[in-house]
Amino acid sequence: MSRIGKAPVKVPPGVEITIKDGLITVKGKLGTLTQDYDPSFDISIADGILEVKRPSDSKPHRSMHGLYRSLINNMVIGVSEGFKRSLELVGVGYRAASQGQVLDLSLGYSHNIMVALPEEVKVEAEMAKGKNPVIHLSSHDKQLLGMAAAKIRSLRKPEPYKGKGVRYVGEQIRRKAGKTAGK
Repeated sequence: MSRIGKAPVKVPPGVEITIKDGLITVKGKLGTLTQDYDPSFDISIADGILEVKRPSDSKPHRSMHGLYRSLINNMVIGVSEGFKRSLELVGVGYRAASQGQVLDLSLGYSHNIMVALPEEVKVEAEMAKGKNPVIHLSSHDKQLLGMAAAKIRSLRKPEPYKGKGVRYVGEQIRRKAGKTAGK
């Protein structure tokens, strides 16, 4: 049995879960999320605890058991607490500014890059003197938040020699030694 799959999901008060026709809907104070699943799985809610049970021990069912439980758990956490992700811009002259859902980035190219983010993702750019600019992203949808953060990071990935680029806050970049002097 999957250790992740058999762990129960605690449903906090204020979160409403609807299961119908292979579609699970989670509604909370921060929004509503839906996810389709294989209807052969038994998803039951009792006393604020949600459990996912697989129909058999076949390989496809075993592989999906923990996945469905994790997706539902992320949906419950998302609509009740939300998720946050922060990116740091490391480099001389790198800047970030946000106007609504549009992020204006200056990453050392000949032009500024405008990134339009989905409505579900809230963006905030923080510029402090003497510190690297930081972009804070928050959303109730973990998957959408991760995709938005990865898209921003892909615009200028951190390079291994000087460490310049867009990185997640707290990310360790593997550094390489540069050329050694001749004498």
